[in-house]
Amino acid sequence: MVAARITVNWKETPISPAAPHTTVLDFLRERGLTGTKEGCAEGECGACSVLVARPGVNKPTDWVAVNACLVPVAALDGQEVITSEGLATAGESGMPAALHPVQEEMAVRGGSQCGYCTPGFICSMASEYYRPGRCAHPDSADGAGAGTGTGTGTGTEHGPNGFDLHALSGNLCRCTGYRPIRDAAFAVGTPAENDPLAQRREQSPPEAVSTEYTRDDSAFLRPSTLADALQLLRERSDAVVVAGSTDWGVEVNIRSRRANCAVAVDRLPELREMRVESDHIEIGAAQTLTEIERRLDGSVPLLAELFPQFASRLIRNSATLGGNLGTGSPIGDSPPVLLALEASVVLTDTDGEREVPLSDYFTGYRQSVRRPGELIRAVRIPLPLSPVAAFHKIAKRRFDDISSVAVAFALDIEDGIVRKARIGLGGVAATPIRALATEAALEGKPWAAETVEAASRVLQAQGTPMDDHRASAGYRSAMLGQSLLKLYAQTTEAVSS
Repeated sequence: MVAARITVNWKETPISPAAPHTTVLDFLRERGLTGTKEGCAEGECGACSVLVARPGVNKPTDWVAVNACLVPVAALDGQEVITSEGLATAGESGMPAALHPVQEEMAVRGGSQCGYCTPGFICSMASEYYRPGRCAHPDSADGAGAGTGTGTGTGTEHGPNGFDLHALSGNLCRCTGYRPIRDAAFAVGTPAENDPLAQRREQSPPEAVSTEYTRDDSAFLRPSTLADALQLLRERSDAVVVAGSTDWGVEVNIRSRRANCAVAVDRLPELREMRVESDHIEIGAAQTLTEIERRLDGSVPLLAELFPQFASRLIRNSATLGGNLGTGSPIGDSPPVLLALEASVVLTDTDGEREVPLSDYFTGYRQSVRRPGELIRAVRIPLPLSPVAAFHKIAKRRFDDISSVAVAFALDIEDGIVRKARIGLGGVAATPIRALATEAALEGKPWAAETVEAASRVLQAQGTPMDDHRASAGYRSAMLGQSLLKLYAQTTEAVSS
């Protein structure tokens, strides 16, 4: 087994003697790369963001910004990382000879004050700077365009250079008021032909290497095949399965959790496929949400509504559907949408595969029918899709926040009659649930104000809302009812226009 190594700013370095749970953030700072900062240690501030070379969607390689505070450095064995220090052109003395274009714009437009958050902004901005096709379809000169810059058309802001401001949705700054940062983002041009990071996109990404990294009786393991991973999970009942580490990384940092054995599945080829068949779409459980978003390119409108509201771009660059379903959280944003889409999960272990409807998957708070040693291999969404779809997320902040209530709708309305209704709910029970009583109150009835008002009263009583720091039970119930009224108003407006 080759010793675990990582390439940082074009230079290869051994990961040893770092412990298996050591984050990329701590690894970099211990080596003097202190531009990477710790702010929240849970992926909400972006002060720690770095660039990682990953398999591209439109080019062989994409430069993807990730939260270094969440990712174990062992997970980047054999991979390439660029920090804020590595963006500038190096001079003979080792000091920067020239700022990167993103750094230059941030400096001249006053986008940096105390400077603590600036390196993280720089890396997130650089990821968008290098996004293939960024300048192909700019929408407006004032940044109030109608698309996302990623083909989903969900109404996010971007500038005349095609820069999608959602690339910075996971970065926080308490000094500038954001306007100078926005100005800098909307001022960057296109990469020069001799830009080394732009040229790197045209080459194959680093291969996923098999990793067996052990220190102090704990191990980080990356099997090379799904069969190897399943055998390992069968043998190691204490194993923690890790994909994007957006959930496990928080446990490590905030709750000081440690794993005797962490098994990485995020690069398994069998979990990274996407297939569109005549009767269903199959999405590999280890694809990141950003990859799914860009590959589907708006072809599943309900998912297209979900993605911009799911945490931040930094999180979506690492988070997976398999991880979001695997944690079993009742406030995960993807389960309500997938329930409305009547999705199923494909579970696999050494004995074979089985397909389980998502409506039967959750059995209790953070519990499911998934057996020890089983992995979620894929999510299947049946076709055709219902033509009327919407995702309503009620939270304290517009973006990058946890849901108080999440409601997903998928309706078939023909000749003014609701032929089929599927409604997924999150945040109102111990598990994500289908609003079965509300669906029954709609189906076979006219899509009219009287029907919707009666069904909205039924929807208010769905689940078992509780009082907590995010919302009261009464507020949650009220928002459930309002969400259906909002959907009716939106569809009526669409028909009348």
